[in-house]
Amino acid sequence: MMSDCILTVRRGALHMPGLVYENFFGGLENVVLLRDGDDLVILPVRYQAAGGYVIKLRSSAGDRTVTAADFFRDNGIEDDTQLTFAAAWSDERAALIAEGAFV
Repeated sequence: MMSDCILTVRRGALHMPGLVYENFFGGLENVVLLRDGDDLVILPVRYQAAGGYVIKLRSSAGDRTVTAADFFRDNGIEDDTQLTFAAAWSDERAALIAEGAFV
């Protein structure tokens, strides 16, 4: 399983390569985004009725987008900001973690 990956926030949306989606969220339609200090926590949602942000197909290569402008704005990342950061899976937290994403 992939341990490290690169994610991008652009125009209020979280972008992830298809391989990242398949490795960590394959088959899922939703994720929950949380801020934990300076870290971005991306939690898989197993049951769509539980809520969260919808994971949308972005390209024929399987790349995905999570539109969450409200979440990013509430956490100081405006729509015109573009960020790229590393993330890694945490078995302990059962989530993909981007440490320092909000620094």
